[in-house]
Order: sequence, then C-alpha cells, then structure tokens
Amino acid sequence: MTGPSRPVQVAEPLVTAAQMRALEAAEIDAGRVSGWELMCRAGEGIVDAILAAWPDLAARPRRAVVLCGPGNNGGDGFVVARLLFGRGWRVRVLHWGTRDRMSEDAQAAHDRWAALGPVEPMEARAIADLRADLFVDAIFGTGLSREVPELVRAALGAARQAADASAGRLVAVDMPSWFSSDSGAHLGGGDPARFDMVAAVRPMKLGQFTGDLPNHVGCVEPVDIGLPAPPTAVRLSGPPEGLEKRAGTGAHKYKNGHALVLAGGAGRTGAARLAARAALRVGAGLVTLGAPAAALPECAAQLTAVMLREVGDGAALEAALRDERLNALCLGPGLGVDARGADLLAAALASGRAVVLDADALTLLASQEAPFAQLHAGCLLTPHMGEFARLFPDLAERVKTEAAQGYSRADAVQEAAARAGCAVLLKGADTFVAAPDGAVALNAALYGRAAPWLATAGAGDVLSGLAAGLMARGVESASAAEAAAWLHVEAARLTGPGLIAEDLAEALPRVLAALKR
Repeated sequence: MTGPSRPVQVAEPLVTAAQMRALEAAEIDAGRVSGWELMCRAGEGIVDAILAAWPDLAARPRRAVVLCGPGNNGGDGFVVARLLFGRGWRVRVLHWGTRDRMSEDAQAAHDRWAALGPVEPMEARAIADLRADLFVDAIFGTGLSREVPELVRAALGAARQAADASAGRLVAVDMPSWFSSDSGAHLGGGDPARFDMVAAVRPMKLGQFTGDLPNHVGCVEPVDIGLPAPPTAVRLSGPPEGLEKRAGTGAHKYKNGHALVLAGGAGRTGAARLAARAALRVGAGLVTLGAPAAALPECAAQLTAVMLREVGDGAALEAALRDERLNALCLGPGLGVDARGADLLAAALASGRAVVLDADALTLLASQEAPFAQLHAGCLLTPHMGEFARLFPDLAERVKTEAAQGYSRADAVQEAAARAGCAVLLKGADTFVAAPDGAVALNAALYGRAAPWLATAGAGDVLSGLAAGLMARGVESASAAEAAAWLHVEAARLTGPGLIAEDLAEALPRVLAALKR
C-alpha cells in the first residue's frame, strides 16, 4: 500500500459535518455549483485517488464491490460504481436503504448505475460471498452519531476479510462508516474493520485525524471537488516559516532572547536539562538553568552552553527577573510539587513574562482554588490528557462521554484556552493547539508522518523547551506551541526508531536547515 498521491496541504482546513453541510449548501444556494456536480466530482476524484495510489488496479480492469448507503455518501458510491464499470471493471453494488428515501441527486446516481447493473439489497445472503479486488464503503460517510447497524458491521467485516483473502483493498468514501466524522470516535458495535484508505473529500474532516479512527486507517487521500475552506475550520499544521533565521547580521545573542528553565532538586534535574538544551537548539540566544544550590553540581557536569544560576525559591526568581533580558520562562519538568515549586510558580506568573507551564507546574496549578486567575496571554499550558483532566475535568469527561456525539479533543482544547485566557497545547499523536481567540491547529503525527518512538521518557520535556526557546525569540505563545509541536515530530522522524529524548535536540539543526529548502 502506498501513501497519499496528492499530499495534504500546509494549513489544510479540517471541518465538522455541520460545517461541511453548510459549506455545500452555501455554494449550491449561490448558484456556483449544483449538488449533482459535487457528487460527480467526488466520484471522479475518488476513482482517480484509488487508481493513483495502487497502479496495479489501474493496469487492467478488476472486480469491485461497492457498498452504498441511504444518503449522499451512497450517491457518491453509485457514481464510483458507474465510473469503474466504464473502465471495464466487473462491479457489484449492494445498497443499504431504499431509493425513494434518497436525495434527488443520490437517486439520479442510483438510476444511472441501475441502467448498467443490478442494485442488490444489503442482506445477509448478499454479503455471504463477497469477492473482489476493491471494496468501497460508501454507506454512511459524515454525520453519523449512532451505533452502526449490525448488518452494516457484518458487511464491512466481510469486505475486510475478503480483501485480506485476495490481496484486495478496502476504501472508505470520505469517512469509514464506523466512526464519527467530528471526533474520530469509534461508534460502537464491535471492533471496526481496518481500512486501507480514506478518500477524503476536501475540505477534509477533523475526525480523519483524531480519536480512534487513525488506528484503523492506512492513509488518507485528499479529493478536491472545488469547495472553498471555511475560515473557522481547524487547521492542520505545516512547516513553520522563518525559524531557521536569527535576528540578522550584526545582531547579538540577546536579540534572540534569553530563556530561563527552572529545575527541581538534586537528582531530579534531567527533565529541565532536556528542556534547556532544546530551547538553545531552537534558537534562543541564551538559556539559563535555574536550580537549587544542591543541584548545581550535577547540572554543571552535564551542561556547557547552557548557563547556570542558583534559584532556590520565589524570591531568588524575582531577583533573577530584575534582568529584563530574561524574557521567557519554562517550569514544570522535574520541578517538584513541593512548597518550592509552588513558590516558583507564583513568582513566574506574577512576573508577566512569557511562560511555558508543563508537568509539575500544571499539577500545582490544578491544585489551586482559582487555577486560572494568575494566567495571562503570554502563558502556554502543555498538558497530556491526564494533566488536562486535572485542570479541566469537565472538558476531559466530555471527550470521554460525548465523543460519539461529535465532541472532540479540538472542542475541548478550544474551550480550555478560552477559559484559561492563554494558549493550550494538548499532547498526543494528534496534538491540538488552541489560542484564546478560538483558533485551533492540529499537529498530526499520523499516517505517513507517524513517529511512534516519541512515546519515550523526556520527549515532552523537550517539547516544552522548544516552545520556551521560540517564545524567547519573540514568537507568540500559540504560534510557538504549533511550531514546537511540528519540529518535535520532524526531529523524531529524522532520528527514527531507537530514539531517546536526548536525540531530539541534536536533530534540530538538520530539521531547521531543511526549512530553507
């Protein structure tokens, strides 16, 4: 199986089912396109995408089974069936639903196929003997929010089994019928089938890149049908611009910022050292590691370009910050949740400096009666889902209980940023970054960009350091978080299996150099 032949774009918009319906309706109402034209474009693009991904299917006519549903996704399927038949394929169509309940456009697609071949009801006896080189799921598509009917599950399971038996492929039209297009949630009813490809009509859907769905899909292939992107869509992150540059000819190190990373006590400084080195590698002009006196010797034994300063408590931090050139802070990795940690957190927030809060700093923040009272627009919170649940328990619960209804990690992080009044980065293979104004970006380490070896101790500390280093350089907090997440994944991909956290910062020069090309 190959990856997408039409690469996902930089800043690719990702929409919900409701946004897609509104977008299509607006274009049709404005007279710019008809529903029938959109359906035909989708079918043509899906066939093109399949044949481009697998040249062996394009080499000669094959056999296909197209599973069509009751809505416009089923209409797309009928178009796919007709186009494959026109290429000489032997095509079998099974229909879940009845013609008279379909839209006018889907009925037209149904009838054009019916003039060429039979439309079989999707019944148990019909799915008992499925044989083909290509199976197409065009049953439900977007907008499904209920458990998949048992017979549909059986049909998809039989298609997968038959595909495996014949080295065939199972492709979904826009969305696999087992998942929410808004949250990527598995809609229940047993283990979902594995899909070799999703032929994703643009604008692509948020659920294709989050939740359970990516674990059951080989690749996502974009299909253009000429629709514009709504401005409110979640953006899929791409390479950041300008990060390979520093302040310019004749500039000195302070023009690139000075980050201060606060470490824990003796024996617990490793996480902060990882963050500090990442901040330096990403271009901060200077980086200082602040640690209690007892921890300074171990830090000095491990660090060279990173400077050291004794920071034993909040008063010491306040004294350090009298130097206004210290313009970004990072605290949390290995900090500890004791009185010193709480004292440093209070002093850091009171300073008004740009600050990344991670790990123990988030735990300390969550323990406060009013955790968001001292936060400001220059703050960045970088929780994993467990830390997110401590800070925003109601939102985390909704992700668990309302995913089938379309409530996604994107919704949760967007609400969290608005509530906290600062940027929030929610870690994961699908890392979401939200700004207080509602803008949301998704850094997807999925499909051809997967980096599973990032699941290693210390990787999150490096991410925090990258964000802090960029903020020291003057990058706004949400933009710094988005760029840091992208660089983090690229450094991991460049290093490959066997990666340990220390490797990430060392890979950054090559990642940054590649941005010039």
